[in-house]
Amino acid sequence: MEWMAWTWPTAAFFGVIAILLITFTVLAIRFPETPRTGILQIETTRGDRLFITLLGSAFINLAWLGLVGENQPYALIVCFVYAAAVFRWV
Repeated sequence: MEWMAWTWPTAAFFGVIAILLITFTVLAIRFPETPRTGILQIETTRGDRLFITLLGSAFINLAWLGLVGENQPYALIVCFVYAAAVFRWV
């Protein structure tokens, strides 16, 4: 895989995404859910909230890189807080 320039952080990132998708698939099969309406006033399921979280986390990390530049692990803390808020209120 050298042609793709894989690094440990890149592999870990995609590994975590794969684990999340598998986990949410198993949860959807074992515990079916009905959509709920949150603060955005749209119906969302767990998968929708996961997508919103991943998309928002990407923007948080890009903004962090642009504004702060260093200490990227602190952006991960912000992403966890954001994810908790999305899963709670969206």
